Parts: sequence; C-alpha cells; structure tokens
Amino acid sequence: MAEAERIIGTPDVEGAESAPVDRPKGRRRILALFTVAAFAYALDLVSKMIVVAKLEHHAPIEIIGDLLKFEAVRNPGAAFGVGEAFTVVFTIIAAAVIVVIARLARKLYSLPWAIALGLLLGGALGNLTDRVFRSPGVFEGAVVDFIAPAHFAVFNLADSAIVCGGILIVILSFRGLDPDGTVHKD
Repeated sequence: MAEAERIIGTPDVEGAESAPVDRPKGRRRILALFTVAAFAYALDLVSKMIVVAKLEHHAPIEIIGDLLKFEAVRNPGAAFGVGEAFTVVFTIIAAAVIVVIARLARKLYSLPWAIALGLLLGGALGNLTDRVFRSPGVFEGAVVDFIAPAHFAVFNLADSAIVCGGILIVILSFRGLDPDGTVHKD
C-alpha cells in the first residue's frame, strides 16, 4: 500500500488519467461537498445577521483584550479593503468560482477535496449573498465583516472558510491527491 493511500485513504492509481475504481462513492463526495458548503454558508449568514442586528452602530466588543474584537464593518472591496471600486468585479469572480466548483463536483471522488471545495463554495456563497442583497445595491453590496484581530484586516466566517479551503487545497496538491481521487507521484 502506497504511503499517500495509507494517509489519505484513496486509491493509488498509476497515471493521473486513470479513474478510481470505486465510482459510487463519488455521489457521497458530492453530498459531502454540498453539506460542508451549506454548513459554512448557514454559519456565515447567521453570524452576519447577528452582527447587523446587535453590533452594527455600536461599540466593538472586546473578546481577548485589544488582541481580538468583534466590530461591524461594511467592506465593499476585497481583503484588506482593497479594490473598493471593483465590487461588481468581485461579484462576478465569486459567481464564477461557484460555477467552477459546481462543475468540478461531477468529477469529485476525494473526500478531502470535497471538504476543501465545500469550504470554498460556502464562503463564496456567503460573500456573494452580501454583494447581491446588501446596500448600496444589487451587485454592489458591501460584505459584512466583524472579526477584528489586532494589526490585521477585519474579516468574516465566509472569508475564514475560503482561506481554510484554499490552505487545504494547497496541502492536497503538495501531497499529490487529485480531485478525482487519483494519487500522483512526482
């Protein structure tokens, strides 16, 4: 048994073009992807609803002294407030990410990849919902951010899901696991 197969629990198939033998598990991986996405999305939406209702227009809440606060911030740009004039572009990018993940789901036979893509999908949906439905208008809405660590950008749970999903994808790629469940040895 190959080391990657033992660690990751996926079939070790020679050649990246080879398909995994256990095809019925693909449906379970798709279900896992959409379950993770729904959970991340729901958690993000609920947290933003609470922040808007209880924290917006109020003083920040200190969680760990000055190191971590909850502070309601509307961000029309990307991370660190960059690109505030490009809200429509960020909306299009988020929609494109969602479409790509949905299309990739059909070829998904890896549980770790399902989790990673589910986190990306849930986070993208969370921020896209803000951009579509929040003021100042459709496709120009500002994202609600509220987690404010000292000396860092304010972010939300959708951003956290996207970052965690991205880190997991990098780890999976370095370990040689492809979304279709194959393991390549480079």
